[in-house]
Amino acid sequence: MSQIPVIDIAPLLNGGPEGERAVASEIGRASRERGFFYIANHGVPTSLRAELFDAAATFFAQPDQAKQAVSFFKSPHNRGYVPIEGETLDPSLRPDAKEAYNIGRELAADDVDLLAGTPFHGLNQWPDLPGFRDTTLAYFTAMQRLGEKLHRAFAIDLGLAPDYFLPFIDRPIATLRLLHYPPHPGSFDGSQYGASPHTDYGNLTLLAQDDVGGLEVKERDGGWIDAVPMDGTLVCNIGDCLMRWSNDVYVSTPHRVVNRGGAERFSAAFFFDTNADALVSCLPTCRSDERPPRYAPVNGADYLRSRLERTYKEGFVTLTGKSGSE
Repeated sequence: MSQIPVIDIAPLLNGGPEGERAVASEIGRASRERGFFYIANHGVPTSLRAELFDAAATFFAQPDQAKQAVSFFKSPHNRGYVPIEGETLDPSLRPDAKEAYNIGRELAADDVDLLAGTPFHGLNQWPDLPGFRDTTLAYFTAMQRLGEKLHRAFAIDLGLAPDYFLPFIDRPIATLRLLHYPPHPGSFDGSQYGASPHTDYGNLTLLAQDDVGGLEVKERDGGWIDAVPMDGTLVCNIGDCLMRWSNDVYVSTPHRVVNRGGAERFSAAFFFDTNADALVSCLPTCRSDERPPRYAPVNGADYLRSRLERTYKEGFVTLTGKSGSE
């Protein structure tokens, strides 16, 4: 059994105000105390998850040439393929032993933000795989709607109007990230991880994982616990942006991946960030004379860019128009 709480969110999705408040209270407690929780009865069909994982396995099984044709480093908008050891979540360690593929919101050719060059508003790079686009976009849409519901719970728990966050997240610079972790090379000595210890950047992460395991969450005493795979659930965690927004009322917790299972591991992370132009400023219910704001207001796109620059260093040139060393 996991030491991370499991929360049945059916009353949030289908119940009235009383059910919403009950679920919001559970989510708020987990967000304050651990920064991690599972959600059950979340409404995302098991069949859609299975189709997504099949699509991911097909994509990552392609030759390198096919994957590089949709390289992340060809896009200025955080979209496309990142090869094994292509990113470094902890610069004191070796690059991560994983590969990934990023998908953002699908934008029409006449989208106002696309035409205006708004940061992180670009075209997705699609591989030539039948059904891949439809499956991944269907899952993206399901995660976006679920993320909006969870933000409703955050608002209720924090003493805000239930729809408080909606104007800040209705055009999110969210990312669906398909992930593939080969079995860890050799014995684990702490110098290289599948995903190095880190906190997530945005508001909320919704993670679907297979049954191989490997996700570990840091405890307050410095130890690590397994976020064990649990059928029918998604793992949720608070990101740095929401911690900042809530004036550290909610906590963003370090986590890591070590694939010791001897089999390849797949997961799908949905990173729910704010709108590009959202002003992330201390929430009115999270400040007082005794607890003044701890962070300066920041634009959502600027905040995400600042975090990605640390991860990709020189390779981030295509995302910023300048090298990470400048």
